Amino acid sequence: MLRRGWTAVWCVCLWAGDWPQLRGPGGLGISGDRNLPVEFSPSKNVRWKTPLPPGKSSPVIIGRRLCLTASPENRLETLCLDRDSGRILWRQSVPRQRSENRHKLNHAAAPTPVSDGENLYVFFSDFGLLCFTLEGKLRWQMPLGPFSNLHGMASSPVLAGRKLFLACDQDTNAHLLAVHKDTGKVAWKADRTDFVHGFSTPAVYQPAGGPTEIILPGSYQMIGYSADTGERLWWMRGLTWQPKSAPIIDGNMLYFNGWAPGGDAGQQKDLPPFEDVLNIADANKDGKLSPAEVPSDMQHSGSWNAIDLDRDGALDGRDWSFYRARRAARNSLLAVKLGGRGDVTASHLVWRFDKSLPDVPQPLLYNAVLFLVRTGGIFQTVNPATGAVIKQGRLAGALEGYYASPVGADGKVYVASENGKVVVVRAAGDWKVLAINDFGEDIYATPAVAAGALFVRTQVAVYCVRGE
Repeated sequence: MLRRGWTAVWCVCLWAGDWPQLRGPGGLGISGDRNLPVEFSPSKNVRWKTPLPPGKSSPVIIGRRLCLTASPENRLETLCLDRDSGRILWRQSVPRQRSENRHKLNHAAAPTPVSDGENLYVFFSDFGLLCFTLEGKLRWQMPLGPFSNLHGMASSPVLAGRKLFLACDQDTNAHLLAVHKDTGKVAWKADRTDFVHGFSTPAVYQPAGGPTEIILPGSYQMIGYSADTGERLWWMRGLTWQPKSAPIIDGNMLYFNGWAPGGDAGQQKDLPPFEDVLNIADANKDGKLSPAEVPSDMQHSGSWNAIDLDRDGALDGRDWSFYRARRAARNSLLAVKLGGRGDVTASHLVWRFDKSLPDVPQPLLYNAVLFLVRTGGIFQTVNPATGAVIKQGRLAGALEGYYASPVGADGKVYVASENGKVVVVRAAGDWKVLAINDFGEDIYATPAVAAGALFVRTQVAVYCVRGE
């Protein structure tokens, strides 16, 4: 049976039950599968286990194929496994062209592939874009980079119609790239030079009777682009400075969580304009600010390279403008009504919430409840209509880091921790922990759900978990 309702966005070759991109259909993290297990471990309810090279991309599932990426030594590898047995069907590798700077939590194989049901599209920041058939034949490749992202690129590609979209937010030359998926040729490139390094994956919005939009958060604002032309259709100001999560779309509503260091309530600081600081601090009168010239009460507490965007050793007007905005930025979970044009900041913001927000994990909207998890095992539910907290508590027994996003299926929420615990929670506003399943292996990838099974990728293997 062909998937209904997605033909404007996905190729009709996708079948019901596929998990074709990061967090599955539409990036929502939801599956209609039933009879998924509550209790499991490497020795319980595991149908198969396949050892893997290191990587942090999440599994995608197309029919009976499971695909992901890895990076053993100096290679960038794409692997395809049999969904039912875990047997490796094919693996293709390309040499690393370079080694981009990246945070220790990032990885050369962090972005998740996407499929249209016939082909697999892969992004490696140390190489570029690649397109394979599902039989493993290389169709085309597009070298990209190098990139100027302080912590390395991590956005995953998405598909809409016959185009592939990739967010390239970095400290210089930020842009949104649209590529013809059949040829690998550039369709358009939307300038985003007002943005700096970010890690959010775009969302695809198909309004009733309107043009498809590619929605991408960035430093301080979210923008909706025409998928056909790259035209900026609308924007909303007031986001934090370094988005990592991706938007989720439910009907004509969008929900987005943005968190970055220094953006919690009470941490903001009002810095003066660049010219005012130069007048009091530019000792050598070169029109820039060296680290020693920045006044002590305006110093950045983190890495200098985080605010010296062009890495020339001094702050110019653009650097300071970004730093000033960063110190004033505000973390928040937003609900936005879609369908506007132009600046919709005042007209389309439905509610804003700013307490105990996740850093990396994307929210999950499931069973008419928003679920959020943050490092420390803090788990909370929020009313999507009002932004009011329903319940907040800790996942006792799993009070650790969380980088994978939650997924919902079979009336349950599955949440994977950094230290390898998969917590199963009842999917309700008044949530309850049903089980904590310990794999004993670090997990950064978001689990996939397909064919009545949960697929969990750890740092050393991928597991197929199925009920008895």
